[in-house]
Amino acid sequence: MAAAPEEFPTDPAAAREVQEGLRQRVRLEPYHGPVERVAGVDAAFLGDQVVAVVVVLRFPELTVEEEAVAVRPVPFPYVPGLLSFREGPAVLEVFRAVANPPDLILFDGQGIAHPRRLGIAAHLGVLLDRPAIGVAKSRLTGTFDEGALGAEKGARVPLTEAGEVLGAVVRSRTNVRPLFVSPGHRCDADSAVDWTLACCTRYRLPEPTRLADRRAGEHKRERRSHG
Repeated sequence: MAAAPEEFPTDPAAAREVQEGLRQRVRLEPYHGPVERVAGVDAAFLGDQVVAVVVVLRFPELTVEEEAVAVRPVPFPYVPGLLSFREGPAVLEVFRAVANPPDLILFDGQGIAHPRRLGIAAHLGVLLDRPAIGVAKSRLTGTFDEGALGAEKGARVPLTEAGEVLGAVVRSRTNVRPLFVSPGHRCDADSAVDWTLACCTRYRLPEPTRLADRRAGEHKRERRSHG
């Protein structure tokens, strides 16, 4: 699926208008599968280029089935809250190369836990029309009760803003820093957390985004070493 110019404008004001329109298309609903393939998405930046990677795994085995990468010029300036406009076109290009589309996509980034409720998992989830989850390493917006979050794997507390539930803060391993999980599209907060934990093994990050993050970094280093 190629990115349409109207979906990824290069002007920040126009990009915010796109976000306001796309957020109306986000569907928040329980997602119970079935899931045979789950994908992890991540991107790395090298100068004026973005390296986007999709790794598709069999579920529940979490074994790698295929991988695709795209390298494109960075099309958008760095503006907080608009990061999906930097990565999105390259991610859509990657999905064009995937032979077997995944049933579920985990993004290294935010879902609706975003000031305009349209992080990359919501943005790309809508455009791809796939169940999508944002699994972020840090908080972008919202508050949570840190004292109520248990130390054991699977502990969770709501991430909220002005009474709205944006997702959850989740302990993916015992005694490690939590993840910030939010629904992107065609799932809700509870199912987003459940699927994220189902994809966790012995690492802090769920296996799909962990592998995508690793491969994006490897591709970045390879390109740097070759000039």
